[in-house]
Amino acid sequence: MARDLNNHPSVKHVRSRPARKRAEVIDARWLRKVALEAGADDVAAVPLSHPDLTGERPHVEAALPGTRSLVSLVVRMNRDNVRSPARSVANQEFHRTGEIINEAARDITRALQDAGHRVINPSATFPMEMEHYPGRIWVVAHKTVAVAAGLGAIGIHRNVIHPRFGNFVLLATLLVDAEVSEYGEKLDYNPCLECKLCVAACPVGAIGKDGAFDFRACATHNYREFMGGFTDWVETIADSENGADFRARVTDSENASMWQSLSFKANYKAAYCLAVCPAGEDVLEPYLENRKEFMNEVLRPLQDKEETVYVTPGSPAREHVERRFPHKKVKEIGLRPA
Repeated sequence: MARDLNNHPSVKHVRSRPARKRAEVIDARWLRKVALEAGADDVAAVPLSHPDLTGERPHVEAALPGTRSLVSLVVRMNRDNVRSPARSVANQEFHRTGEIINEAARDITRALQDAGHRVINPSATFPMEMEHYPGRIWVVAHKTVAVAAGLGAIGIHRNVIHPRFGNFVLLATLLVDAEVSEYGEKLDYNPCLECKLCVAACPVGAIGKDGAFDFRACATHNYREFMGGFTDWVETIADSENGADFRARVTDSENASMWQSLSFKANYKAAYCLAVCPAGEDVLEPYLENRKEFMNEVLRPLQDKEETVYVTPGSPAREHVERRFPHKKVKEIGLRPA
């Protein structure tokens, strides 16, 4: 027999208290104040109806039915950490900034929820919808939203360049069921200088001078210890006849790095395109003052670093490494899915 909820203490308490007024339109100044106090460095909203978000609309509506606005968040990274040839330093910066922006997004979500709104904050860093892999494994495309909201533009290295902080940023997006009193507008210029330093820095030649981008080359090396690269490592174990055969295929340092990625957080192998980018008002001055010194201090250490570069068999990436970086070791690997 169904219970009569009218006599339930919680129901009585809710019905006895004054009705909470929910603002139909979120005040943009209040939202910005909440976001900055939560740890974001910049914030802007964009309506889901924005023409540049047509491709995002079905995914957003599936994640939070009734979404009307997207709130884009920016948290900046410490530049010299990202520029460090020591991957432990650069990766720690990526991971810690990722934690900060996820924490900020959660706090802002709580404030919007307490104000009476339905709102979610999808993961800002590692996508987790792995049942769709190798297809779309993210809830919302943070770069697409940030550009539509006016928080940056895409450089030739395919990263968002914030007009002030440059590409030394991580992004997050909130989905909320209300309009915002003021929306951001797309930039009327691109902060990218087209200096081609990202072209010069990329160890696998994934970025072309003409703006072409070889996603496979980038993913094979930089994401060696993510998804497809991890699957290849497991297959190498399965295909090895014994321990000695496996050690002949995979070095102790490679195994140690994979172990670290599994036990702590996945390591990026490069992201040099981010490291060398001089764009952004807070970043630009040293490059303008002395370009030669900038290249010697920022670009050359990454180019000169002795490291293993991962490529797929027969790919243009292998030829690029051998021609441009003969001091780097080339290792051919499979990438799953192919």
